[in-house]
Amino acid sequence: MWARLEPNGDAIVGITSILAAIAGKLTTVKAKPIGSVTARGRSIGSIEGGRYFGTLRTPVGGVLATTNEAVLTKPKILSEFPYTTGWFARVRPMALVEDKDFLTTPDRALNLLESQIRALRVRCFAAFPDYELFEIGVECAAVLVRLNELLERMERGEVVHIVSDDATAPVEMARWSDETSQPVIDARREGNLFHYLVRKVR
Repeated sequence: MWARLEPNGDAIVGITSILAAIAGKLTTVKAKPIGSVTARGRSIGSIEGGRYFGTLRTPVGGVLATTNEAVLTKPKILSEFPYTTGWFARVRPMALVEDKDFLTTPDRALNLLESQIRALRVRCFAAFPDYELFEIGVECAAVLVRLNELLERMERGEVVHIVSDDATAPVEMARWSDETSQPVIDARREGNLFHYLVRKVR
């Protein structure tokens, strides 16, 4: 979790992109009732997805002043924009002097964050994927058939992460994108694996 102190003394809190990557696609975001008094490190809500359930522990103790209704109704916002529009709650601190001793800046926490990213094998992509297609040992032509079938079920704006070990993937994905007008918004190679992010736009 992160906290950002506002000029009026409140603290905006949210999840880090590391937690978002671990949690995967979220289906439910819940918050404690407005007005709840919570100590630092205690739960102010929870998130749930197909492969993850966890509590959200506030880094600043105090009164839960408000929650972000947008992320409660559309959990993807919490994952895709964790530091901006995807903030979780506003807390009115009650013991900020003591709590500030437990907070640090991103620069000072850099080594810790980098070690967490390595240990948890977190990948940073251009967008947060809603779906995953792991197609190892499958010819790219067959992968594209499955991709087209999945896109028919997806909503506009959703993103799918494709992983392939087919050496023809770079050429085939570029051709497919030109033919379908569906953009490949991220592409990278890790060893013998090719990673692509495709956003459905039509």
